[in-house]
Amino acid sequence: MHIIEGKALDSITLENLGCSWHTDPDESSYISNEIIEITQEEADAFYEAGNELYDMYVEAGEYVIENNLFFELDIPPSLIEPIKQSFEQEVHWHIYGRFDFAGGLDGTPIKLLEFNADTPTMLYESAIIQWAVLKANGMDENLQFNNIFEAIGENFQRMITLGEDISRFSEIYEGWKILFSSIRGSNEEERTVRFLQDIASSYGFGTEFCYVDEAILNGSEGLSYNGSNYEFWFKLVPWEDIVIEEPEMAELMKEMMNNKNTIFLNPAYTLLFQSKRMLKILWDLFPNHPLLLESSFEPLTGKKQVRKRAFGREGANVEILSPTLELLEGKEGIYGNHKELYQEYYPLNSCNGNFYQPNVFFAYESCGLGFRKGGGIIDNYSKFVSHRIRG
Repeated sequence: MHIIEGKALDSITLENLGCSWHTDPDESSYISNEIIEITQEEADAFYEAGNELYDMYVEAGEYVIENNLFFELDIPPSLIEPIKQSFEQEVHWHIYGRFDFAGGLDGTPIKLLEFNADTPTMLYESAIIQWAVLKANGMDENLQFNNIFEAIGENFQRMITLGEDISRFSEIYEGWKILFSSIRGSNEEERTVRFLQDIASSYGFGTEFCYVDEAILNGSEGLSYNGSNYEFWFKLVPWEDIVIEEPEMAELMKEMMNNKNTIFLNPAYTLLFQSKRMLKILWDLFPNHPLLLESSFEPLTGKKQVRKRAFGREGANVEILSPTLELLEGKEGIYGNHKELYQEYYPLNSCNGNFYQPNVFFAYESCGLGFRKGGGIIDNYSKFVSHRIRG
């Protein structure tokens, strides 16, 4: 790996850019001053990997629905109907997701670790902050794999045109509005949602922001806030959390979908992709595919492996096991009641004792790359690392 020790962005600059979560609890900077230099060929490979894997996920989603494998994926039963409906009806458009990879640098093969398809964060850092990092270091900010803003903006328009051709957006758009919501108390999640709102507004939509608890959901009348009705609701709350923590809201959302008065973003079917147990379905459908790691619902035989839960965030409840299933490294968490998945271990990119995980955003196609730096298990104390393409 070629890492450039760059000039760090100070806290005032980061706050002026809208990044208020720039300092971790240990007072260290969340935004690293390092810049990972990659080749154009490596950038192209990440782009192609995301595109190919998304097509594979769609095929796997069809397989799960046709074979009624929701229990295997740890999908809450009350979400099966919304998942089927949103998958079958094209109007339920997937706006964006994030692939987490290992490898991809210095000739190492790219391997999929998981797909954060429903509520991925790290968006603002990848789209905006790393652009500013290159600029602050006197580098050409265009020399990076990063067209996230444009790709997501065009994908919002595809909600209306329902296809690749977005040239007719202005002709057929009838003033439909999107309400954007996050939970209270998380600056990072609120900034992510407001950034998505900014994108949608820039691409011709009427938008508004409110906190999740301020949105008014009505089964027959749809979604409203502050006296206005909205056809679309982007909520940065995982579908599985809504079902577990707010079952009445989940039932209302199901009724609203049935009455076709509200479209939810990201759609319910992204929960299929979000489930880490989908990795086993992918392995069954595409055995030994070069982008995949062997995955199973049962421990693998004679291999170093990683035990994950079907759902979880920021490395929680992830464990690295030896070939004899001894615990080598693990993170505690709140997701221990979810079903297990065992995935073949594959080392992260490493340099000077640190590990670096590439993350590729996807919005109709792969559209941006960022890195996280941390230990053997990337967790909520990982650092965001920018990249540039070698000129």
